[in-house]
Order: sequence, then structure tokens, then C-alpha cells
Amino acid sequence: MLTLSLLCLFAFSAGLIDSAVGGGGLVQIPAIFTLLPRELPVNLLGSNKLVSALGTSFAARSYLKRVRLPWAVILPAACAAFAMAFVGAAAVSLVPKNLLRPLVLVLMLLIGWYTLQKKDFGALHVPRDIGTREKAMALLFGAGIGFYDGLFGPGTGSFLIFLFIRYYGFDFIHASASAKLVNLATNIAALVFFIPAQHVLYRYALPMGVCNILGAVAGSWLAIRQGTVFVRKLFLCLTGGLILKLGYDLLV
Repeated sequence: MLTLSLLCLFAFSAGLIDSAVGGGGLVQIPAIFTLLPRELPVNLLGSNKLVSALGTSFAARSYLKRVRLPWAVILPAACAAFAMAFVGAAAVSLVPKNLLRPLVLVLMLLIGWYTLQKKDFGALHVPRDIGTREKAMALLFGAGIGFYDGLFGPGTGSFLIFLFIRYYGFDFIHASASAKLVNLATNIAALVFFIPAQHVLYRYALPMGVCNILGAVAGSWLAIRQGTVFVRKLFLCLTGGLILKLGYDLLV
């Protein structure tokens, strides 16, 4: 009972963080692996995906009620991410994660530095006109993010938010909302594999999912209420946390 209570607490925290700036996996995945050490890793990953998918779907729903989104960009990105998440998952055994960690660490350092240097980055919502080039770019980065999420995962939400701000002129609120929809597509793609293969521990995943939903709703409400400055600070904190974790993983 204590284990489940702690898992639910971490799931709530992960949902709250993830709905605002992404990165809920930094909280949830270590908690699951630490508190359920006797379970198979693949079952823990499948359970995590179900919990995340539930929370992300409600976070996306909360954003959609309050934020108007450019579907001409989001749909191609989400569809490409969905498809390529399968390819990434299939390539897990072929690409050593030790090769990915240094690359992701460098990318996160660059994102953090860029965001700090540009004080107005993500402050204003000035969306660019969506033409063929912008749609093609959405397909390209959606495919890349989907592949990465299926293959490795950490920082997916942060990458999406950065790309939506940098290349489409979104503010942090609109970028976070858009990232939720693309991330939901990758989560569903993973579940299409995990659920039929019976790699989900429902006795843990369902209660955690409820708590993740509550956290996601609270996080999206807080992000919208507090505005872009608040979300920018959270984004920088999350990026810093991911940098520290990746750096630690490389050293130990």
C-alpha cells in the first residue's frame, strides 16, 4: 500500500511538470524502477507509457479548451511522430544508449544556453504563416522526435517546445500545448506495442494514471493562469535537471 501511495505521489508530480513543460519522465521513470525493483523493465516501461498517455491526453484536452492551435502544423508532426515511434522502438536493441547520452546532453546545453541568451524567447505568440515549407518541416521534426522518443526518450517534450518556438513563432503556452499533442501520438504508438504484448502492470498503472491526470490538469491550469514567464522559468529548470541527470549518467 505504501509503495502504491508513493507511486501515485510521483505520478501526480510528473503529470504536473509534464503538462507545463514536458519532462515528467524525469520524475516518474526513476520512481517506478526504484519502487518496483522486482518487475521486468519492459513491464515498467509499458506501465509508464500508459500512465503518461492518460495524463498527456487530459493535459491536451485542458489546453484545447483555452488555446487555439495551428492544426496544419500539429497534425503532420503528430502523424510522423506516431509512425516513427515504432521505428525507434524497433531500433532500441541496435543503437547503444551510451552513444546517445552525450549527444542529447550537448543538445540540452545548447537549448538552455539559447533560451537564457534570448530573454524574449517564447515570450510573444507571433505564429508564422503556414505554407508547404512549414508543413514539410513539421513532418521532418515530427519524424525525428518520434524516432528519438521510441529509441531513448528523455527530453522529448523540451525538444518539441523549443522547436515550436524557434521555427513557428509560438510562445511557451502554445508550444507546450502543441508538444502535448505530438507527445500523445508517440505514447499511443508505444502502447500499440506494449498492451497487446501484455507489458502493462494495470494494478499500478491505473491508479497512477488517475493521479497523473490530476497532476496534468493542475499543471496545464497553472501554466495558462501564470503565463509564459512562469512556463519559461519551469522550462529552464527542467532543462537544467535533465542536463544534470544526463551528466550524472555519463559519470557513473
